[in-house]
Amino acid sequence: MAWNNHILTTGGMDGNVINNDVRVRDHVIETFTGHTHEVCGLKWSPSGQQLASGGGDHLLHIWDRRSTQWLHRLEEHSAAVKALAWCPFQGNFLATGEGSVAGCIKFWNTHTGACLNSIDTGSQVSALLWNKNQRELLSSHGFPQNQLTLWKYPSMAKATELTGHTSRVLFMEQSPDGCSVASAAADNTLRIWNCFGDPEVAKSALKVVREPFAHFNLIR
Repeated sequence: MAWNNHILTTGGMDGNVINNDVRVRDHVIETFTGHTHEVCGLKWSPSGQQLASGGGDHLLHIWDRRSTQWLHRLEEHSAAVKALAWCPFQGNFLATGEGSVAGCIKFWNTHTGACLNSIDTGSQVSALLWNKNQRELLSSHGFPQNQLTLWKYPSMAKATELTGHTSRVLFMEQSPDGCSVASAAADNTLRIWNCFGDPEVAKSALKVVREPFAHFNLIR
């Protein structure tokens, strides 16, 4: 599920993505068709104009808010696309992760549909989370280590690995102050990690790019 103001978007086992207007009784207002297997991940862009959907059919679809026809159908993943994370400091920039043993993370320009970079993490990727205060990406994993990995962006140098969960890490959420991350795993535990540093120090260094890919050469 994914919220976009009063619209709740849901994905089904049948591969359909449905927009529900929670303000009205006849809530189904749009249906997006394109996946041939279950929908594994959904995420609206910060602007609310684009929706990313990942499926068990190894497909990633980018949808425009104004149409039920997909904008891009991206076939580069080799396993179910479960992890989706829109970049908070670069417009039309999306990170995705797959559930294969190789655990590939890919980066996309959703304006053009181009894959900009791809890395193998060595284990299945179950969730992705951008640091809102610094240029960092946190990934959570399943077999074999069930770890969280913090990456520096754009170099994708591994900053640290956080271990402790004994089963696949399913969900992550950043705290309101930006310093901590909560992770929930299939081992029925919730862990809090102080891994994102001091947001006050980072504010002066982080510049949000409002114009899509206006300064793409600076982060490549």
